[in-house]
Amino acid sequence: MSYDPKSLKAEDFINHEEILETLEYAEKNKHNRELIEEILEKARKTKRGVECAGLSHRDASVLLACDIPELTEKMYDLAREIKEAFYGNRIVMFAPLYLSNYCVNKCVYCPYHYQNKEIPRKKLTQEEVKNEVIALQDMGHKRLAIESGEDPVNNPIEYILECINTIYSIKHKNGAIRRVNVNIAATTVENYKKLHDAGIGTYILFQETYHKESYEKLHPAGPKHNYDYHTEAMDRAMEGGIDDVGLGVLFGLEMYRYEFAGLLMHAEHLEAVHGVGPHTISVPRIKRASDIDPSVFDNGISDDIFAKIIACIRIAVPYTGMIISTRESEECRAKVMGLGISQISGGSRTSVGGYAGYSPEERPHDTEQFDVSDQRSLDEVVRWLMEKGYIPSFCTACYREGRTGDRFMALCKVGQIQNCCHPNALMTLQEFLTDYASEETKRIGEELIAREILNVPDEKRRQRAIDYLSEIKNEGKRDFRF
Repeated sequence: MSYDPKSLKAEDFINHEEILETLEYAEKNKHNRELIEEILEKARKTKRGVECAGLSHRDASVLLACDIPELTEKMYDLAREIKEAFYGNRIVMFAPLYLSNYCVNKCVYCPYHYQNKEIPRKKLTQEEVKNEVIALQDMGHKRLAIESGEDPVNNPIEYILECINTIYSIKHKNGAIRRVNVNIAATTVENYKKLHDAGIGTYILFQETYHKESYEKLHPAGPKHNYDYHTEAMDRAMEGGIDDVGLGVLFGLEMYRYEFAGLLMHAEHLEAVHGVGPHTISVPRIKRASDIDPSVFDNGISDDIFAKIIACIRIAVPYTGMIISTRESEECRAKVMGLGISQISGGSRTSVGGYAGYSPEERPHDTEQFDVSDQRSLDEVVRWLMEKGYIPSFCTACYREGRTGDRFMALCKVGQIQNCCHPNALMTLQEFLTDYASEETKRIGEELIAREILNVPDEKRRQRAIDYLSEIKNEGKRDFRF
């Protein structure tokens, strides 16, 4: 076996020996100031537009290993610069929707494993899905990530497809879910084609760990035990027509430097084979849950290491969206936002049926997949973001205008996304302010929109956006997009 990013075999594109050699190289060069400065310079924006070269997994691993404080600060500065160039001060908002916690796997870090008798099993009916969606729309959400355990009897692909159809069909008051991302178990090309035809946004699948031996121990039984089938899932998804895929590992299960190298090798593989890297990369850390004690796993990472991982991913894979969920606290999310994060969840519940019938202050805990650290309402999170100078965005325009996969990346690389995403973010924020926001959030938001609309580069688009904002606010019109 040898490392080959173009291979379709997991053992080749996530090659264990290559990762070990990478970690040895990084350790050897972690104090090599000249090399580290060269790597940082290589990653900077080019003179043409806002194009960045990104970094190989080896170069990025050297940055992650470096523990020289002033060079770490230079990494953070570069990460902020790159994030600003591609995503500006926009933060996309979403919420998870848990459909079912029935599962036939035995993942030792997840409370949904089939041997857990403490957690009640629940699967939403279509009427319950409808009620959950209405509750989410009434909060102001436009983008969901649906989650489900792996169970071919209780949660077959037909059930997932029916739920997607139900979600898209609900139009409550001014509400609508405009993008449904899907986080379900690895499946077949045929099923990925069905998901594509159902109009999903991004297909998300966390690798959990790229260390094969650890992976098989952490998944001792069930279909998820098959490391190769799981790791090769993104290739099947893209073969099935899904343009946008989302990677992620569960930090804390294995040594973080190993996971970091594997994650970037997976991104390089997608670029080499399909011509486009991951649409998103998620960075969850293991959290406490029913029957799960995170302290059992001895590879946990500090907030400082977590921030450095995010910065290095942003430098290495400049165009990808980066996601942080309510697993993390308000303080942690504030620390890492500027280093590369472009999407966050807000007002999230990780229970099956956790939204309908509950006030913002209430949350059921009996079917939670993990403890939620940031328990603020969506309105509170939106206001918090704006007070920190960010634009909370509910935009889904690229997906609905066909700007996905390589088409999105092509626009992103020459900076034209700014003429689309910036006004679209402001228009969707105005929808939220008009329909759902508290008075204080509305006041802060409208002041922010008045400032930020002036930053749309193209004069004609800026004026059209100003007109659309007026129609949203004063005429009750909705769903404008560039």
